[in-house]
Parts: sequence; C-alpha cells; structure tokens
Amino acid sequence: MTGPVIETARLLLRPPEIEDFPRWAEFHLDPETMRFLGGVQAPPQTWRALMAVIGQWAATGEAMFSVIEKDSGLWMGRIGPLHPYGWPGTEVGWSLHPDARGRGYAVEAAVASMDYAVDVLRWTDVIHCIAPENFASARVAGRLGSVNRGPGRLPEPMQDERVDLWGQTADEWRENRRRFEP
Repeated sequence: MTGPVIETARLLLRPPEIEDFPRWAEFHLDPETMRFLGGVQAPPQTWRALMAVIGQWAATGEAMFSVIEKDSGLWMGRIGPLHPYGWPGTEVGWSLHPDARGRGYAVEAAVASMDYAVDVLRWTDVIHCIAPENFASARVAGRLGSVNRGPGRLPEPMQDERVDLWGQTADEWRENRRRFEP
C-alpha cells in the first residue's frame, strides 16, 4: 500500500500495513484501551478492522494512520482522518496502544493529522467523536483548540453509543495551529 508518510519529531504516520497486526491485536485486547471503542475484540475481529482501514486508504485516500515510534519502530496506535459512511462529520480521531499513553504522542500525531485533513484533504471542518466519560481524549481535543459542540449521533450499529462532538473549522485550526509552532 502506498500513501502519505508524515514525519513528526518522534513519530512516523503512514497507512497501516499487515506488519502492524500483532500490536494492533494487543491494542484491541486491552479493556482500558477499548473502553470507549466498542469493547475488547478478538484477533479475528481485529484482523477485519485492520483490513477495513487498509481498504479505506486504498479506496478513498483517507483513514487512520498507523503511528510508528521512530526510535523503536513500534506501532504505537492509530490516529488520523476518517469519514465513514453516515458519520456525523469529517473526523480526526486517535487511540493509542497502552504503552504509548502519557507520552504526548496523541497530540503530536493529531496535530500532523489535522494539518493533513485541512491542507491536503481540504476539509473545512474537523470533528472528534468522544464519549462524555473519556476525559483523556477530551483533553487532547482541548489541546488542539477544539470545543465541545454537544451530543452527536453515530450511525448503526453504534447509534446507542453516547458521544460528544468536539470540533473546529479549518480557519480555527489554522489559528490554533500556531501554538504548536517553535
């Protein structure tokens, strides 16, 4: 699979590859990680999810990036632009492997993903679908400059999941982006 590769200070963001599956599967087996992502998933479900993301990249040129730590080469999570059919908007989402949390990777990769969504995909608005109890994700959204726009609704089969739609316009992102410049 070819696609964009984005480099940050500590990370590489690229479309997922088959080689990501072992750590992706670990991620999906962790109850805390999956608490706000539909619950723990067995490796066969995870395989299908990974294949769906790879397919979405191939079909649309957008989907979650695999986040790779440059120093170790390890898969650290999935962060990036997505807009599945029926979704409440164009989203930059994030979720990290348990051993990647608390290291600033979510914000670092989300900044690069927001840039990609606004500058390359030309999105005029970006949302983040966040469960009201997911305080860590809400902090990331706030750091990016997004605001809680209130409750949203996801498509089937996730229609009963409670989410708040955080977001900002492309123009707001261009202004908020300045706080991340050296």
